[in-house]
Amino acid sequence: MKKLFKSTILALLVLTLVACSSGDKGTDKPANDKLGENSLYLITDVGTIDDRSFNQGSWEGLKQYADEIGVKPVYLQPKEESDQEYLAQISTAVEAGAKVVVTPGFMFEKAVHEAQTLYPEVKFILVDGEPRANQDAEAEYQENTVGILYQEEQAGFLAGYAAVKEGFTKLGYMGGYAVPAVVRFGYGYVDGANYAAKEMDKQISVRYTYLNSFNPDPQWEAQASAWYVDGIEVIFSAAGGAGNSVMASAAKADNKWVIGVDVDQKAESEKVLTSSMKNLKGSVYEAVKSVGEGKFVGGKTTRLSIDQDMVQISDDLSRFKNFTKADYDAIVKKLKDDVDGVKKNIPGVESAEKITDLEFSNTTVELR
Repeated sequence: MKKLFKSTILALLVLTLVACSSGDKGTDKPANDKLGENSLYLITDVGTIDDRSFNQGSWEGLKQYADEIGVKPVYLQPKEESDQEYLAQISTAVEAGAKVVVTPGFMFEKAVHEAQTLYPEVKFILVDGEPRANQDAEAEYQENTVGILYQEEQAGFLAGYAAVKEGFTKLGYMGGYAVPAVVRFGYGYVDGANYAAKEMDKQISVRYTYLNSFNPDPQWEAQASAWYVDGIEVIFSAAGGAGNSVMASAAKADNKWVIGVDVDQKAESEKVLTSSMKNLKGSVYEAVKSVGEGKFVGGKTTRLSIDQDMVQISDDLSRFKNFTKADYDAIVKKLKDDVDGVKKNIPGVESAEKITDLEFSNTTVELR
């Protein structure tokens, strides 16, 4: 009996040691084992992670946090632009172990709307969009999803302000579609230009249009060229790939400039004066970090602004001759402090149906 008892005790000790040994293997993983290998995913919008736009900015934010916790992030590239393909790639990520899925751009709204219910255990970070059943539907959230939106009107304001402070008096705005983000960029651009003109006691003009396209096309290059011939000095192109056509036009003209959008596009063309930007990297990093730290709050839209340094123009001002870092810092401080209501009074989508319904003291707006 004693031998049997000792044998039983010895067996139990061995089992205990084996169990402890198995548990110790986890110490090589990140401190937060909830986000281990194959847990952090990004689905691109068909493009690549070095597109100098939404994919790249979002990927850099995801990778920054992944590097901090010692894991490798993963990205999947859809084969086509369709809700079905986006959802299929999300499903692939989840089946591979994804616990966080970042989707950059409003084109993921419908796919995420469905995925958040299919995969309640996965956290979804929808950049520049809100989950909805279709483009006309109201946003509908589950607790595992956050939508990140930006106050583009503030970024647009900074671009318009800088352009006029640089000395330009004939400005242009080419938006892609009249969707909320593009409208906010445009309204803010005109308001910022007007604010600078008022400070300088000068009159300016802005030619304004929507191309109804986000794709490059020779007709947009031709249209931009016609604007430049008419005397327009700088065009803010908030039109995705169509902006490349505007850049091509500026490259062929003397002393004509383009303002880029969303990310710093100065590498795209020597004629990009500056870019009206969203801090995609910073906002995605903070969102993913909140998951890792157990502080994620889903079920809502997070709207980011200049107050969190999440909208800006490029900090590289080397292509300006007159607008300085001191000028930029001063207007940013004014906006953050809302001096004389400058931030509060920037018009948004709800302010007017079209730009010509707004009143600007020192600016004439021509709607095309």
